[in-house]
Amino acid sequence: MSKRLIALLAGVVAIVVVAAGCGSSSGSDSSSLTKAEFIKKADAICSRGEKSIEDGAEKFAKENNVDTEKPTKAQKEEVITQVVAPNIRKQGEEISELGAPSGEDEKVEAIVTAVEEGADALEEEPTTLFEGKNPLEHGSKLAKEYGLKVCGEE
Repeated sequence: MSKRLIALLAGVVAIVVVAAGCGSSSGSDSSSLTKAEFIKKADAICSRGEKSIEDGAEKFAKENNVDTEKPTKAQKEEVITQVVAPNIRKQGEEISELGAPSGEDEKVEAIVTAVEEGADALEEEPTTLFEGKNPLEHGSKLAKEYGLKVCGEE
């Protein structure tokens, strides 16, 4: 992959990584999960998600004969809508299954909501990333504030 596409995707990945810090708190019994355990498990999901995005983007480029030195705007948008956004949702689902630590439902739900809204915006208008706007910025901020280390890192 070209450095330019990799840089673009790295930026997208950094934004997306926060998505692993999202997911509905309606998952498993959260009373048995400590905040430290939640963070550790969520960050592991984010790490796998980041790798999945990188691999998916590379596969997309190969399958679609993308000139990785000069990908078109349409190709970049397609990577975001076909690889990035679905991965964000998958990470959110996995985090959702963790459930929130006891007493942390509202905080986790706020992260979830912010990231889901960001993912929707990204899917609807992927060009926002090229315009210097980050639809997942709020979710990233909330994830960092919560203590997630991989999720929300930029």
